[in-house]
Order: sequence, then C-alpha cells, then structure tokens
Amino acid sequence: METYESIKEWKNSNLSSFLTNNVSLNTFHDQVMQKVLEVAKGNMKQKRSPCKFTWFITGSGGRFEQALISDQDHGIIYEQSSKENDLYFKQLGEELSYGMDTVGYPYCNGNIMSSNPIWCKSVTDWELQLRKWMGEESWESIRYLQIFYDARALYGSEDYIKQLKAAIYHYQNDNPTLLMRFMENVKHLKNAIGPMGQLLAEQHGSYQGHINLKYTAFLPYVNSIRLLSIKEGICATSTLERIIELQEKEEYKELMKYSYENFMTLMNYRLSLFKVKEYDDTHYLNVKTLTKEQRKELKRILKYGKKLHDEVIELVS
Repeated sequence: METYESIKEWKNSNLSSFLTNNVSLNTFHDQVMQKVLEVAKGNMKQKRSPCKFTWFITGSGGRFEQALISDQDHGIIYEQSSKENDLYFKQLGEELSYGMDTVGYPYCNGNIMSSNPIWCKSVTDWELQLRKWMGEESWESIRYLQIFYDARALYGSEDYIKQLKAAIYHYQNDNPTLLMRFMENVKHLKNAIGPMGQLLAEQHGSYQGHINLKYTAFLPYVNSIRLLSIKEGICATSTLERIIELQEKEEYKELMKYSYENFMTLMNYRLSLFKVKEYDDTHYLNVKTLTKEQRKELKRILKYGKKLHDEVIELVS
C-alpha cells in the first residue's frame, strides 16, 4: 500500500527520466499528484466520497508549465453543499495539502490550496464566489479570478471548471470593465533589457548575475495570452494551447506570429535549470552560462514578449 513517503521516494528516483521535454515532465508531475490524491482519499475515515467532485490544479501546473520543483496550487469543486459534504471535503483538502507537502510540493505562500475554504466549495458556492470576485474592485479578487482561469481538472470531470469559466466569460462580455481590471492587474512589467541592449541581471543577493525568467520572460507571454483568452472565452489552460486557438482567429494571426516558438524556447531554457535545490532556483538563469548566440536569442524573445504584452494591453484598453 502506497504512502506519501513511498510516493516521494518513487518521485525522487524517477524524476530525472522525465526531463527530456516539458510534456514529459508535466505528465510526470500529474502522475505524482494523482497518486497523492489516492493516498489522501484512503486516509479519510469515510472511504467513499459523499458526492462527485473535481480536484483541480492551477498556476503553472494548471497551465502544464511546471518546472522541476513546483509549489502547490490546487482546489476542489464538489457537487453540492451539505453538512456531511462540507466536512468531508474540508478534511480531504487539508489531507491533500499535507500530502503534497510531504511528497515535495511546498505549501503555497498565497494559500491557493484545497485546505483553504476559499478554494474548496460546492459548484453553487463557487458560482457565488466568482460573482463576488467579479463584482469587487480589489486587486486580490482579480488575482484570484486569474488564478482560477488557469485551472484544469486533475481528477473528476472538467465540466464544473468549464461551467465556471463560462460564467467569467459571459460576465466580462456584459461588463467590459472586468476585462479592464484584468488588464490593469498585468499592465506593469519587470524591465528585462537595459538602455544599451544588455540583459538586466539581478544586482544583489544570492541570485546576483542571474535573470528572473518568471518575471522578465514568462509573465509577459502568460499574462497577455491569458488576457486575450478571457476576452475570447478560450477554455484551454496551457499558454501554448491558448496561442494555437488565438492563431486560428484572423485578428490575432499577426500578433501571435512568433509566440509559440518563443514560448517553447523559454520552456526549454527553464528545463535546463535542473541543478536546483529549492522552488525559487527554477526561475533564475545565470547569464554567464549563456553563449553569445543564446544571449542574442534570449534578448529577441524578451523584446518580442514586451512588444506582445504592450500590444495586447493597447488592444484591450
């Protein structure tokens, strides 16, 4: 019988075999997390779930873009609320978060986990919560909506997620100010290239001489493409899948021209960061390790990312 400790051992023993490409690595992460769920369900006093439910992951996991080490971003949607159901899924959410941490997915600093009641609700309560977030003016509510839009089912039906994402799409269609709020939330970028065309590396601390790939490279693509996906009601979660669907629309063909290959290249750069000890290490690339050609390529991708981001912001404004 599997335990969290045996899953961790299996994960650590096999992880290196799945570093050939991003799909392989993320499929492996999915398998590990699904094993965690099975153990978590087995650890419950009530052995059968009282109703249908979906366990979803979001963040980089939801987008199928996890690095070698990844923290937790997940939630639960269950069929209906009752005293029995609410208690069961509260306990399951807490068990899942504990299990994920034990296996090697650190607790999320932002508390985006099934153990947080905000991220563990019945379908009806999720609908009410999304409506509340969409009606509020706070930065946090928009951040939560963006996080939810990257959700995909790891267990159970995808239908609940599709239903809830459709509610966001229809709301923003009738209330254009929501899309503007999404835009305002992702408007500002961390500068990646200096006035002399140089890569802007970290100046201090343990990552001195490194560039933060997450903020300077990935987010301009991830945020702008998510923004267009919300605008167009695209349900896909992976940035690459979203790009493909956007490219099929005539009005975005030119805008998306090099996005797919650029994003694939970024994923490969991050995949090269396999000598890491903790989660933050997966975001930092040492500029000194890059060849002249790689620096040139990275600058081109960063410049294109900024251009894409700026054009999408202008398009939505």
